[in-house]
Amino acid sequence: MKLIEAVSKRIEKLLDERGWTQYELSKQSGIPRPTINLLVRCVNSTTKIDIVYQIAATMGISLKEFFDDPIFDEVTD
Repeated sequence: MKLIEAVSKRIEKLLDERGWTQYELSKQSGIPRPTINLLVRCVNSTTKIDIVYQIAATMGISLKEFFDDPIFDEVTD
């Protein structure tokens, strides 16, 4: 699995755990919804760490907590 795919799956998992939509995350974080949508759909092959940080902070977790998930053990690229 590619890193961007793992990030996407982690975001989807966090959204599901909180019962949030991409729109709600966008509203809370200030990140444009199309940016979140492109990230979740893995349209771009990379993303900026500050976007991941902003998403994690909005969800009330640290970057360490964001990346401390078994999904990242599957990253090969």
